[in-house]
Amino acid sequence: MGNDLNQKWDAELVVGLDAGGTRTRAVLAAAADGRPLGEGAAGPGNALTVPMPQLTDHLAEAVARAVPEEARARVVSVAGGFAGATAASPDDPGHVNARTALTAALQRLGIPAASVTICSDIEAAFAAAPGTPADGLALVAGTGAVAMRITDRRCTVTVDGDGWLLGDDGSGFWIGRTAVRAALRMADGRGPATALAGSVGRKLGLPDGVLPYSSAAGRVLPHGGGPGSALPHDGGPGRVPLHDGGPGRVPPHDGGPDGPLPFGGEAGWSRPQREAYRMHLLPAVMAQPPIRLARLAPLVAEAARDKDAVAEAILGEAADQLTVTVRALHPQPGEPLVATGGLLGPDGPLTTLLTGRLAPLGLTLDWVADGCRGAVALARLVQGGGGG
Repeated sequence: MGNDLNQKWDAELVVGLDAGGTRTRAVLAAAADGRPLGEGAAGPGNALTVPMPQLTDHLAEAVARAVPEEARARVVSVAGGFAGATAASPDDPGHVNARTALTAALQRLGIPAASVTICSDIEAAFAAAPGTPADGLALVAGTGAVAMRITDRRCTVTVDGDGWLLGDDGSGFWIGRTAVRAALRMADGRGPATALAGSVGRKLGLPDGVLPYSSAAGRVLPHGGGPGSALPHDGGPGRVPLHDGGPGRVPPHDGGPDGPLPFGGEAGWSRPQREAYRMHLLPAVMAQPPIRLARLAPLVAEAARDKDAVAEAILGEAADQLTVTVRALHPQPGEPLVATGGLLGPDGPLTTLLTGRLAPLGLTLDWVADGCRGAVALARLVQGGGGG
């Protein structure tokens, strides 16, 4: 959204910011009715991980693009939702960093806002729901995953959000890592066949000759099924275990050490090819920051749409993990549950799955794109302009 060059700036204005780990977005709105009048974006705004000078620069850049110079004197209230900050702890380092950087950015631009409100990006996203609710639940499922109970517009309980090493169960990272694990298990014989071995390998830049189902290597799909077809096992129809051992183990086969796996058919993936796949895949994964595995999540969604049984099982378990996360907040039937993050959007791969799992709890997902609308609503509330 651009700014109307002919706009007459004769009314009070507010600014809402959504400052996340990837970008900072600012929206200029009318204080009276919240009508958006301009927007701008800049670099990351995590209040704990972005150095203070850069954080200030990114905030100033986003606000400058959203608020024309001739309108800046009319801004009366600013609210920012920051990754790494929270409204509940004003003395928390993230809150202090966010307030310090935002105050400096506004001073640099000559914006004399009488009110500056700091909250977390999740608290801002919760406020973006229709009616600007004050109490309820918030769920984020994107690269990471976290759920919060919001009371009087502040986070009072947090579940997960513990990062890629210790948590973020059901997140994009979790899905991507599980996809790589499934590919490795197919390669070494511990798991069933899955199209993910090929798509993950291609995404990570592996040579075509080591990929399963590669036409360049002279291999074809097994007769009677695609790459997602799995061996019969004791787990019942349609069930593909994701963990070591159990009913999903691939039984010994008669092809010898260099022979094809049972699911590979006559033109299967030979042992030397599988070993080469592993030798290339592991360094490709280890060479990148672990969180980058989140970019593999769309491959799982695509494979699941093609009825790959392993991919479907991964998404199902991710939805189960998020359900457990929400349950830990002890939800009450009918209370608001605001969701954000790419996994739960209108076309998100977990939206339908999670909706079905939450229905018995009396909960429905209310998805919002980001926290900008909520930050605008919070800025208006402080100014007495109402939410919504």
